[in-house]
Amino acid sequence: MSTGADHEELGLGLSTWPIERLQAFTTDADRRQLEAVRIVAQQHAYYDSEQPQEVRRQWAKLSLLANRRMPGDDPGNPSCEVQQDFMLRMWVIDHLGPDDKDPDWSPERLASDTLDALALTLPQARALTSSWRELPIEQIRELRRHKNLTAHLERLMNRLRPGPTRDQLLLWAEARRHLP
Repeated sequence: MSTGADHEELGLGLSTWPIERLQAFTTDADRRQLEAVRIVAQQHAYYDSEQPQEVRRQWAKLSLLANRRMPGDDPGNPSCEVQQDFMLRMWVIDHLGPDDKDPDWSPERLASDTLDALALTLPQARALTSSWRELPIEQIRELRRHKNLTAHLERLMNRLRPGPTRDQLLLWAEARRHLP
């Protein structure tokens, strides 16, 4: 069983590796190793401000790669990887700028991916929020999941062109305020 110290030690060791070595490492890495790569790469993207934006985007891509290769076997939080994906993509769009040629950095694509990740329709979510305290724990978790998956919407709204996708997300941003 790994401990927090084991995870920290793994991350510290990986933090000195060049990006190419980390990319190759993700091929056969287990969940714990992928999480360490994700964190190390994300830290490079966030904090290596002396690096050119393109290098920081490469680190962000590596973080996304590690995140997307993680098996979705966390029954306690099945949307954790998706939420991390959305939040990193939003951070890159906000801080390094959007890039419509790359789907990971396209606000429109992030908006579409967000809607695709939502299992409930907007009317279903609204109906459940009116009496969420009386709901079974599984439904409360599902509402929480939707709240987490839409955490980036307010920042995303200003980057979207007017249209049906933006309109839907505006409604979700309003509904999000009422989710548990």
